[in-house]
Order: sequence, then C-alpha cells, then structure tokens
Amino acid sequence: MSTSGSSMSLPFVGDPSDEILRVEGLTKHYTSRSGTFGGARQRVGAVEQVSFNLLDGETLGLVGESGCGKTTLSRMILRLIKPTSGRIFFEGKDVTEIGGAELRRMRQSVQVVFQDPYASLDPRRTVQYTIAEPLIPTGASRKERKQIAIDLMERLGMNPAHAHRYPHQFSGGQRQRIGIARALSVKPRLLILDEPVSALDVSIQAQVLNLLEDLRSDYDLSYILISHDLAVVRHASDRVAVMYLGRLVEVGERHQIFTAPRHPYTRSLLAGIPIADPKIERQRERIAPIGDVPNPADPPSGCTFHPRCSRVREIAGRLDSSEIVDVDGSMVPKRCNEAVPGLDPRGGPLGWSACHFSLDTGPDPTVDSEPGPKHDFTSDGVATLQGILGDDVISENDP
Repeated sequence: MSTSGSSMSLPFVGDPSDEILRVEGLTKHYTSRSGTFGGARQRVGAVEQVSFNLLDGETLGLVGESGCGKTTLSRMILRLIKPTSGRIFFEGKDVTEIGGAELRRMRQSVQVVFQDPYASLDPRRTVQYTIAEPLIPTGASRKERKQIAIDLMERLGMNPAHAHRYPHQFSGGQRQRIGIARALSVKPRLLILDEPVSALDVSIQAQVLNLLEDLRSDYDLSYILISHDLAVVRHASDRVAVMYLGRLVEVGERHQIFTAPRHPYTRSLLAGIPIADPKIERQRERIAPIGDVPNPADPPSGCTFHPRCSRVREIAGRLDSSEIVDVDGSMVPKRCNEAVPGLDPRGGPLGWSACHFSLDTGPDPTVDSEPGPKHDFTSDGVATLQGILGDDVISENDP
C-alpha cells in the first residue's frame, strides 16, 4: 500500500482517488455545568483534531481505552451527532453539512454494526422485518424486501425458515449476524463496526470475524473496526489508529504498530496483551501508564499523556536544565508540559506518532517480527490465536 500522504502532518495514505472516507480536524466539544445545582459551564473535549483517511476495501482498526472518544468519532462520521469543527468527506464529497434527502442517501452507504446485538434489535419485530426495514425508504416492494432478507440470512449462514422468529429466540452470535444482515440490506460501501464481537464468546468471535472478512471481499466493503481487544484488531485490520483522551496518538500499518510501536501509550497497551509462552512473558518489558485517565473537562497541559508517561522522568534526566520544568514535584520536559504534539511521520513512511520524544527502539523482541496472515482461524471458524490467546480456546459451534 502506498503511504505517501498529502500532508506531512496528517496521517493520509494512498492516492486520494482511492479514498472512500477522509476526515480532517474532526472535533467535538460538549458543555456541562459543574456542581449539583449547576455552576460555571465547562467545556469537555470528547474528540480533538482527528484526521485520517480510509481507502476503498481497507479495514482501519480504532483502539483505545474506554472513554477516549472512539464511539463519538464514529457517530460524527455517521452524522448522528454534529461535529464542533472539522470536515468529513465521503467518496470525495464534503458531507459535513448535508441534510434531508442527501443525508439519507449518504447513510445508505455508511452503516453501523453495534456492540450489543440484543439491545440493537427490536424485540417486537421478526428477524425478516428487522433485516428488511432499512429498505422501506428506498421504495422497495414488500416482496423485494422479503427476498432480500431471505437471501441475506442464507448468505450469513442462518436458516431462512427462522425468518419469522424474534431476537430472543437466537443465540448471541446469530443476533450479531442479524445486525450485520440489516446493515448490508441497503448495499453500503462503508461499515462502522463498533465493538462487534466484544459481547461474544471467543469461538463465536472467530466465526463473526471470518464472516466479516468474507463479506468485505464479496460486497466490496470498507471497515472501521472499533475495539479495545488488540488481538481482534491485529487479526482483522490493515492499519491501526490509537486514540487517547480524544486525540490520535499513533497511526500506522498493522505490522508497524504491533512490532515497533513508537508512542509510549501504544507500547503500554501492547504490554497488557498476555503471551502464552511463559518464557517470553517473563522477559517482556513492563510499561504501565501511571495513575488514571485524566478528566476530559480538565485535561493536562501540553501532551495529555505526559502525567501518565513512564518515560518523562527518564527523558528529563537527560535534558538541559533550561529544557525541563518542575510539575508537582517532578521534573518534566518543557515540551511535554507546554506543547501538544502533532502527528508526524517519525516512524518513516509507515507510521505517524504524536510524541515529542517518539520511541526509536526498533522491533519489540517479544512480538513476532513476521507480519503473518491477517487471520489465524481454522476452517470451521474456531479461533486459533495461539500467539496471543494461547491454545486453550473453546471449540463450540454457534447453534
């Protein structure tokens, strides 16, 4: 994949003519009142200056801790909430301000699969109606809607004879397939997968991920995969974007992110993935963030990660006294305390890192150096992610 971007400070890859989605400086602020009975208004930055692009047929993994802004970002792309600033381009057209019939047409091309397959389905509607409901505004006849629903059930490995059943009569994996079928009914170009397998057992996760990969090829889809499960992201994404407190802190090719991460936060996330081999596990470097995630209504100055970064004191010890500052009794590099780092291609053409002192340590010796296949699943759909999950994987089939 080409990685020549149009801007050295924005993580855009490939040729603009191959893009299906581009967001530039996307920002969302909320206001809240402090105190039980109301007080001064506070601005809460949910998403700050996020920019990236997505190529046709590509899967972008979006990872980060809970509350970092992943879902808010996806809702802005879907135009379910209005961004405070920034632009959204879909298939080359600015869709940030469109409305009415134009917005409805755009939403047919951008669909979402939700995290909780049961909560996202109407318990009073049959599966056939649920899958076909998005087709009603398109003017499709009842017969056409029924046939499309039946065809999608067959394609997603479900029994069409169950079309008149209700959501509570299906397993978790089957309910997620229903949600995917509903999203596919209007023939979208882009699917936003918001934690699509987090509520499922490991064996069922593998089946759904395999299905999504097949559908991507069959239906010419692009995916934004939102997840906190790095094992899922590693085996299902082409590129990975890491978010922290509303900002992108690292963006890169999947192999680069998982073998040679350059941002301390990314490396700390990867350090939390257990490795099945006890020898390698004992040799791993432990990089854990200090303390808790800051309050987004009162974020730290400069780099928002610097109060939790395990490297700031080490770096401060190597700097001139004129380049450091005392913050709450600890010496911190001035740049970390005063300036918000932008995404720069410090990892070469394969990755961008938003850190004043990006790591330059080469590949992590505890991670496989070979990219390997994107999916390590057996033919019957049961996960065999030995490198991350180990050999003890449940091997039950989805009923």
